[in-house]
Amino acid sequence: MARSALDEMTESGAFNRTPSTFRDFISKDKTSQFPAESGRYHLYISYGCPWASRCLAFVKLKGLDKAISYTSVKPIWERTKESDEHFGWVFPSSTEEPGAEPDPLNGAKSIRELYELASSNYVGKYTVPVLWDKKLKTIVSNESAEIIRMFNTEFNDIAENADLDLYPSHMQALIDEANEWIYDRINNGVYKCGFAKKQGPYDEAVEKLYDALDKCEEILSKQRYICGNTLTEADVRLFVTLIRFDEVYAVYFKCNKKLLREYPNLFNYTKDMYQIPGMSSAVNMAHIKKHYYGSHPSLNPFGIIPVGPGIDYSSPHDRERFGS
Repeated sequence: MARSALDEMTESGAFNRTPSTFRDFISKDKTSQFPAESGRYHLYISYGCPWASRCLAFVKLKGLDKAISYTSVKPIWERTKESDEHFGWVFPSSTEEPGAEPDPLNGAKSIRELYELASSNYVGKYTVPVLWDKKLKTIVSNESAEIIRMFNTEFNDIAENADLDLYPSHMQALIDEANEWIYDRINNGVYKCGFAKKQGPYDEAVEKLYDALDKCEEILSKQRYICGNTLTEADVRLFVTLIRFDEVYAVYFKCNKKLLREYPNLFNYTKDMYQIPGMSSAVNMAHIKKHYYGSHPSLNPFGIIPVGPGIDYSSPHDRERFGS
């Protein structure tokens, strides 16, 4: 049975995300099944999806544009097959959707088709990102947390920005700890708010979300980034949620207790992150808004896209006071 995130509910009405299933690893070891090679791998993304966007951000930050190609799907979910009712990520048939392109490798009509090419008996969600091996014609990984680790270390022989290490060994325990609460309470927390079907799970999720945002605000009052004055993967993982917050989550996912722009440190931090060379390339606000407001008819039956605040994240911030 084809599924989507909207199907992931517990009996209590709480959203419960299931784990990714393709979990192979690209290695700098030339003898591995998936060795790091320039031109071999292709990243399928949606600019609307925060998990896929963080993978694209790593491609840009590490300078892997020439080594790893990528394609974005259309922002709004559509029917993936005539034979059932599944709606999900689809490719445009031409370049009619700015920022989205037809599948250049397999001529697939949807991300679902890629999963079915990789595994004829696959059962589960058809999610992005998809890291595709052109040589073996299969999915290496659909787990963004592991894809960004591959991009960080395994391609350094061909990365243009190989010296950038977003998961340095001496900071890994600190980064892992930050990732854990940021994921549970913020990255996934906004979905727990937005997809909750009962008041109790929503109330619990929104309380945890704002406790975590308050914690971020406090941390960022004393240092430039989440784990100190050094940019790490924890910042990229947090950023992809923050950049969507006021435009989407505050309205669509009922995260309206306080807006991002009411947090002085978090708001300026988000602008600081956006202005890191390469980061803005992973943000397409038109796709982000189209995806959320247009893909879940049960939440927004008429598909109306709110005008939004139109924040200029390239405007000045005050984060230089902490140095770099």
